[in-house]
Amino acid sequence: MKSYKPWTPEQAYLLPPCPREWLPEEHLAYFILDLVSELDLTMFDSVLQSRDHRGERPYAPRAMVALILYAYSTGIFSSRKVARATYEDVAFRVIAGDCHPHFTRISAFRRAHLEALKGLFLQVLKLCQRAGMVKLGHVAVDGTKIQANASKHKAVPGR
Repeated sequence: MKSYKPWTPEQAYLLPPCPREWLPEEHLAYFILDLVSELDLTMFDSVLQSRDHRGERPYAPRAMVALILYAYSTGIFSSRKVARATYEDVAFRVIAGDCHPHFTRISAFRRAHLEALKGLFLQVLKLCQRAGMVKLGHVAVDGTKIQANASKHKAVPGR
């Protein structure tokens, strides 16, 4: 009789002690972490430092920016999905430093720093261009209407 590979879903595992060992070296998460360390985030810090010092401490601006940049670059735009991913996705967990900001915190950070984030995306593009990762150019889309021979009734099933 053939034996099977061991399968023990209840087995407790210890993650590697260093989060850098959780993902392959060339993973996008590490690029985002390196990128955020190069960015000028003084505009975020000055807004946070001007607030009342009482109450719960805010998350580090670099952590929040890294989370938002990684989420946007992977196609996740919902604050709820980003917050859930810090528990379920290893890459988000690495970027968040195993912290789990609530979706309201992520949303409030994005809303409070909307203008600064716009400027930040320009910084990111310039850094990527210097690294040879992107080529900035002109993109044009025209509004030409093209006649097609597919009817709505044949293209949509169930009609």
